[in-house]
Parts: sequence; structure tokens; C-alpha cells
Amino acid sequence: MAQTPETASPEGADLNRRHLLQAMAGGIAAAGAAVSAPAQAQSAKAPPGSYTADASDYVKDPSNWGTPEVAALFPGFKHMNMKTSGATIRLRHGGSGPPLLLLHGNPENHVAWHKIASRLAKDYHVVMPDLRGYGDSSLPEPGPNHINFSFRAMAQDMVEVMEQLGHKKFFLAGHDRGGRTSHRLCMDHGERVIKVCLIDVLPNYFVWTHPTKAWVIGTWHWGFMAQPEPFPEKMINAVGAEYFLKSRMAIRGGTGLNFLTPVSFAEYVRAYTLKTITGSCRDYRATATCDFEMDTADRDKKLAMPSMVLWGAAGQSPARSKEFLDVWKQFATNIVFAEGVDCGHYMAEDVPDYLYEKFTKFFVA
Repeated sequence: MAQTPETASPEGADLNRRHLLQAMAGGIAAAGAAVSAPAQAQSAKAPPGSYTADASDYVKDPSNWGTPEVAALFPGFKHMNMKTSGATIRLRHGGSGPPLLLLHGNPENHVAWHKIASRLAKDYHVVMPDLRGYGDSSLPEPGPNHINFSFRAMAQDMVEVMEQLGHKKFFLAGHDRGGRTSHRLCMDHGERVIKVCLIDVLPNYFVWTHPTKAWVIGTWHWGFMAQPEPFPEKMINAVGAEYFLKSRMAIRGGTGLNFLTPVSFAEYVRAYTLKTITGSCRDYRATATCDFEMDTADRDKKLAMPSMVLWGAAGQSPARSKEFLDVWKQFATNIVFAEGVDCGHYMAEDVPDYLYEKFTKFFVA
């Protein structure tokens, strides 16, 4: 019998040291192949469960369905693939009530919401996708000027996902890269978003046009990951997922790594393959190229729907934290609540009770 998302076995997802080292070795070999064919994410001889250069060819491997421990974090949620016009999106969804779309950031995936998803599912139909290129979603070709990894393309994925789930309008919350996707989704498809929460993110146009010394030091990955393919991919893959993720999240988080649980971090490591490394780098390349062009063209376009802006003050420089609300007032006309919180960047895992409270108060008709 063919396996489905509901029946696919987690067999092969063991994250012991030997498996990780083998995955790293395979990834490094694939990165070497990318030197001669940079448009390809992995070699044609990549092992089962990898991604080919085909924009929509997701290879279904049972080991890519996560572990039972991860599934236990989302009781009652369905775990599935969904085709959009440009990608195959892995997602979990569950609960009943008004639709609430939650978009994760880098270098995470939808598991970032695990501390609040089940509670939210009591009042909402909660939808948690992996952005294209991230987690277990597919890896499209970059396209001209990295257009297939623009936030416009990611936003279009989300509109199509929600449409297929029966929702033309929905509540929306996005963190980090998910926040940038949310901002673009609100600009391109504002009629679909009832309310939006933007979490620890400033508009792309402002970030690129107001660099500071603290920003350059604290967000070194913006420039590094935007370098031509496959330079950053090879370097990140060479040090291994566990080391890179811990280093990256500790630096950006601002409060250490105590917010991470063993299960969630193991899942981030499992999913941070060469495919995901490549996808996230393509995302950052798009941010510096086609996204900036679109954001420049739309710099005077302001969000009109009710908006909530939250940020982790400990993960920002004091000067940038103070200006958060003033900056967003230049890009949104209906901010009904804004607050900086004494926490780090990864708010859904660092202060889940706070976020749950704000969501349930804000996301009402």
C-alpha cells in the first residue's frame, strides 16, 4: 500500500551521531557537485529522500516525515504535503474555528510553534507550513534574479495553501522570515488578511536603507548567506547542522538557548539538510535582489488591516528596539498594539505563554 502523510513511517529518522555524520558527508559531496552545476541543489545520484533540481518533484521518503516525538507535540494535527503552483509545501494543520496561519523564521520550520499550537487549536483552525526551501518543503529552482525565493513567491504559496484548505480570508502571524512573508502577503493580497501579527521583524526596505554597525555585526548572516551559490552552502554544510544551528540561534536569540527543547532542536537538526541550507541561502539572495526591488517599488504602500507588532527587546540593540514601533508606523496605518518584550528573538519558544495570550486577545472578529 502506498504511504500517505498520515501513514508514513518515521523509520530512518534516528538522529544519532553516526547518522548525522553520514548525512553531513553526503551533503558535502552533493555541495561539491553543485560547483559545476550551481542551479542543482544536489547531485543526480543523491540518496533517497533528497530533492532533485525539478521545481516540483518532491521525493517522498518515510524518513522525511519526522519522528514520533515531534508528532506528539501536535496531537490531532494532520501532517501532509500540499502542491502549490510553484512548490510542494509540507504543513501541519488542526483545530477548529477561525483560520490562523502561522509562519516560521530562519533557521527553523513549522515546529517553532509547538509550544502554543495545541492551545491555539482549541479556538482556531491552526495552519503551520514550512516555507518553500525550508524544513521538508520542496526546493524550487531560483529563477531569474532569485525570483522563485522572493517573499512574493512565498506569500503566493500561502494563499494557495489556505485556499485549498477552504479559507479565502484568515488571521496571519509571522516571525522573522515568516514575518517578511507576511508583510508581502499583506501588500499583495491584503483582502485576504483579517488581522496580522508581525513578530520581531522590520520591513526589508527599512533594513537595507538604514544599516548600522550593530546591525551588521548582529546580522552577519544577511550578507554571508546572500553570497553566490554554492559558497555559503558549502561552508555551512561543512560544519554540520548541530554546530551551525546552535551558533546561529545563540547569537541571534540574545538570551541563550534555554528556550529550545531536545525534541524541537533535534527536529531542526534533522531537517537542516543541504536542501534546506540551499533554500535558506536562496531566500537571503532574493532578499538582497528581487525583494529589495519590489520593496522599493512599494515603499509607499501601507498595510491597512489591524496589525500587532511584537519584538524581543533582548535580541535587538537598544537603539533598534526603541525605534520598532516608529518604523512600522511608516509602513502600516492601523497598528492596534505594539510591545517590546524582555526576551530574545525566538518568541514563540522563548515566551509562549505571552504570545498565546496576545494572539487570543488580538485574533478575534
